[in-house]
Amino acid sequence: MAKIGNFIGAGDLSRSIGLKNLANEFWNLSPAELIEDCILQGDGMLTDTGALAIETGKFTGRSPKDRYIVSDAITKSEVWWGDVNIAFSPDKFDALHQKMVSHLEKQDIYVRDVYACADSEYRINIRVVTETPWSNLFAYNMFLRPSNDELLQFVPDWHILCVPSFMAIPEEDGTRQSNFAILNFTKKIILIGGTGYTGEIKKGIFSALNFILPYEKKVLSMHCSANIGEDGDTAIFFGLSGTGKTTLSSDPNRRLIGDDEHGWSDHAVFNFEGGCYAKTIDLSQEKEPQIYDAIRFGALLENIGFVDGTSEPDYADGSITENTRVSYPIHHIENIVVPSIGKEPKNIFFLTADAFGVLPPISKLTHEQAMYHFMSGYTAKVAGTEVGVTEPTTTFSAGFGAAFLPLHPAKYAKLLGDKLEKSKCKVWLINTGWTGGAYGTGSRIKLAYTRALITAALTGKFDHVVFETLPVFDLEFPSTCEGVPSELLNPRNTWSSPSLYDETANNLATKFVKNFEKFAAETDSKILNAAPKVLA
Repeated sequence: MAKIGNFIGAGDLSRSIGLKNLANEFWNLSPAELIEDCILQGDGMLTDTGALAIETGKFTGRSPKDRYIVSDAITKSEVWWGDVNIAFSPDKFDALHQKMVSHLEKQDIYVRDVYACADSEYRINIRVVTETPWSNLFAYNMFLRPSNDELLQFVPDWHILCVPSFMAIPEEDGTRQSNFAILNFTKKIILIGGTGYTGEIKKGIFSALNFILPYEKKVLSMHCSANIGEDGDTAIFFGLSGTGKTTLSSDPNRRLIGDDEHGWSDHAVFNFEGGCYAKTIDLSQEKEPQIYDAIRFGALLENIGFVDGTSEPDYADGSITENTRVSYPIHHIENIVVPSIGKEPKNIFFLTADAFGVLPPISKLTHEQAMYHFMSGYTAKVAGTEVGVTEPTTTFSAGFGAAFLPLHPAKYAKLLGDKLEKSKCKVWLINTGWTGGAYGTGSRIKLAYTRALITAALTGKFDHVVFETLPVFDLEFPSTCEGVPSELLNPRNTWSSPSLYDETANNLATKFVKNFEKFAAETDSKILNAAPKVLA
């Protein structure tokens, strides 16, 4: 067995994760070396911008029903078990781990030493062992990269073993089907098998941090983007897919801390990652210049199509999947913060694409409302976004990322509330969806108006503006904003039929209340009282 490539950091995999009798170990190869291996193995090609394009196989997205957490002394009484967090036995984990180790005998593997959390106080070292060079390139892009001196002394806190070619046997291994992602908080190992989708690597560590940081460190872990203004003020943007999180946090007048995963400690907001993982469907330089320009050598494109007969990506091609993606190191973006740390936030924005046209374009939330809407994590899907969706449908995802939260959502909300009280941070609910009626009748709120509203909030222009209150949801909204038509600010006034608006608002409020029933038993009464008031 030979250790080839970068000798820096090479360690004993048999002792740390049980791997032995391997053919070759490729340690901490450069992006160029990984890209070369991928092309030579016939698993990828260079696009006309120099980015590597690969296909992830059967799975082009995460498989939430096949994500497990080992139930043991650490997790049994703390994890919020259910459809999101599915229990897995320690014995089954050990047996599956051993089968994966045996599967890799006499094979080549790629090893990457990286870390998560830009704030050194919370740093977690991660050793990622992958079967393919492109999975290893993804880890290089997405996690923080130690210096060569740090690699010489590198000791992993966690291990990830990612083997797409290993298929579980459900009746033997305790899985639902052949693919799986399993977190073990006692052994600090994540096993990923049967799927080549690289996002499982990223979200595996995010899920681990969502347990470790709030539970052990009292740090609020967040599925959000963050940026910093010229005066050093930090802003945070929460939002589910389609709400404009990436677009609105990309501001030429503000520097990017990170686009997806952050922690909020007693003194700072810090990025968990060292890269970005962006959707590319319908990407254009005009709409998303930062992402578009970041797709160059070293970037990893997943499941894209090409213009016929060329190596030019066709970002409108969703024939493989609508979830086409690109990963790249954060330094591919010019306007960034180095290191990826900011002060405590002064403004937080919850983004929702309300396809029912009920919510104001901007609302100022009380702390109790902030916790309620944080736990709700509301947006709406519109017709055409998914098969079978013919009218607007509500989507609720606690913390704007329920799929990655091992603890009960109330625990994250309590941490948020504590930090809001100490920091005096302002929280705003932004509707990037519809006005003048629901989807199909009304119109989408213009991006220019949303940007003007966010800029006004960031610059304190609303401090001297009269606020009105929206019935049912009890939301306060400004009566005026420079650059935005005043009639747009009260959604009821934009509807041709106020009575139809009232009916629609009441229906949406009912859905909020119904969704929140599952949280009620473990939620403080002050948060429960911030719910919309459904009219009889």
